[in-house]
Amino acid sequence: MTTTLSAADCQAMLEDIPDFLGNTTPQAWINHALTQMPVLLIDHAQCEKKAASTAMSMMYKYVDRRDLLAKMSKLAREELVHFDQVLKLMDKRGVEYTHLSAGRYAGALHDMVRKPEPQRLVDRLILGAFVEARSCERFAALVPYLDEELGRFYASLLKSEARHYRHYLGLARQYALEDIEPRVEAFREREAELIATPDTVFRFHSGVPA
Repeated sequence: MTTTLSAADCQAMLEDIPDFLGNTTPQAWINHALTQMPVLLIDHAQCEKKAASTAMSMMYKYVDRRDLLAKMSKLAREELVHFDQVLKLMDKRGVEYTHLSAGRYAGALHDMVRKPEPQRLVDRLILGAFVEARSCERFAALVPYLDEELGRFYASLLKSEARHYRHYLGLARQYALEDIEPRVEAFREREAELIATPDTVFRFHSGVPA
């Protein structure tokens, strides 16, 4: 039995995220994901763990940014809770948590990050905003097709992922010395390309299955 939440319900919960992203998840990715649920769950768990690690690394790197410390501390805790929740779902479904190689998505976006500070910090925050926004959009795209338990779990993540996106973007604007919109647009174009083009490796943030 699929979840009772409709596509319209999920889209309403996204608020401004569709406008922020350059495109939506292709139906071909959704169709393929439904045949690869163990891989999807394993990579989802890895994404939650990586998100917590990213937040912690920023806390260690930017100890003088009080607002960043507060928001990243809360974000890291939430991501680790989500990681634990995914592991429990996997246990119930007999899915073993194993290592998966990384897809192209995060690496390609990290290649865009500038090295000098504070541009590096701003780019990392913009990158984080896109990862969280895409995660939120992808959860919403999947929910109407999932079983009741998994659908409701993914729907429950929408608010926190949307909040994380807004925190990242707000911090980028706060710490930038110039208008960030040109950088946001550059990341938007690259991120949308990664989502829309053929991808030989299926992952939570992968492109169209090749």
